[in-house]
Amino acid sequence: MKVTFTPSHLFGTIKAPPSKSMAHRMLICGGLAHAGTSKIEGISTSDDVKATLRCLQTLGAEYEKNGETVIIGGTDVRKSDPKDALDCHESGSTLRFFLPLCLLSGNEASLKGTQRLLSRPLSVYENICKEQNIAYMQTTDSVSVKGKISAGEYKIPGNISSQFISGLLFALPLCEKDSTINIIPPIESRSYLELTIEALAAFGVKVEWKDERTLFIKGNQVYHPTDVSVEGDYSNAAFFAALGLFGHDVSVTGLSETSRQGDKAYIKCFEQLAKGTPTIHIGDCPDLGPILMAVAAAKNGAVFTGTKRLKIKESDRGTAMAKELAKFGVSVTVHEDSIVVYPMNFHAPTETLYSHNDHRIVMALSTLLCLTGGTIDGAEAVRKSLPEYFDLMKSIGADFVSEGGF
Repeated sequence: MKVTFTPSHLFGTIKAPPSKSMAHRMLICGGLAHAGTSKIEGISTSDDVKATLRCLQTLGAEYEKNGETVIIGGTDVRKSDPKDALDCHESGSTLRFFLPLCLLSGNEASLKGTQRLLSRPLSVYENICKEQNIAYMQTTDSVSVKGKISAGEYKIPGNISSQFISGLLFALPLCEKDSTINIIPPIESRSYLELTIEALAAFGVKVEWKDERTLFIKGNQVYHPTDVSVEGDYSNAAFFAALGLFGHDVSVTGLSETSRQGDKAYIKCFEQLAKGTPTIHIGDCPDLGPILMAVAAAKNGAVFTGTKRLKIKESDRGTAMAKELAKFGVSVTVHEDSIVVYPMNFHAPTETLYSHNDHRIVMALSTLLCLTGGTIDGAEAVRKSLPEYFDLMKSIGADFVSEGGF
């Protein structure tokens, strides 16, 4: 789908969409609470959340969705024997959260997804399977496992995706014995681990920090069904909040001031970008990378550190943004673990922009196109996290036409 923007003044209020990160976590916890049903409010229709619901159903959980409310009956995954592959599509969270759950029964299970998804690192789980003599086979679009994960002591690097640790946190409480996870520093994205621990606690499962890098997980725990609401999403709110930096009168509501979401950092980052040419570490909030680069390009430039993991997102986000920002006249240098956005003669793009099949790149570039005008191709990528994005933009006065549709 191509979307062509005309410069316009935006005004109005956007209610923050529900947090995709917490939706995954709450749904999984509800799906593991096999003693009854849970009601989870604030569930979007994003492709990633749909993937998690599909995988829960494949493992035996049943659910009904009515608007943004899901009623889910849990299943005992320790007895699961899925006959079909768990379809993760393009969701890294889904794949990394469910793979350890597939190791609780000892039965064979397969998880499938796009080639881009399966090209993203899974070495942590591959190594665990090798150490515990669990069969592990990976192809370009699937990974199959057969064997039962053991409780015990795990050592996990802290400078890779926190999703590996979160995946273990979902599974290890269901093992018979206690476990510990020792995280090798530096620890990035700690806030996402806190979100996982918060979700587990809501369903009666306890995980404790023994010290700054050690998690203790008591074995033989039980997930208890409960009713919960998913909080507003700082990750997606950032794209609307950024509009205010360019003279638009847009406010965002529905965000918890006490939230543990790491992307809450956008508030401070935007202040820094508006005032000067800052150096900002984004190792704890890599999903903010595209919008922060976009704002820096149109403002005063910036240096971003802790950017290594941008390479293994839905696209190579640093390189993709550098290519697209060049069309605005902005020079970007991408290093191994840092990115420099040079303040240049920012102008309307000289050619059509490309989404790189990445939802966050679509939304970051669209923020700039409201200012300059221009066209972005592949805009349907927003379905991954926020399918209603363009409807929300239209509601606050964005002037654009689309062709191709979803």
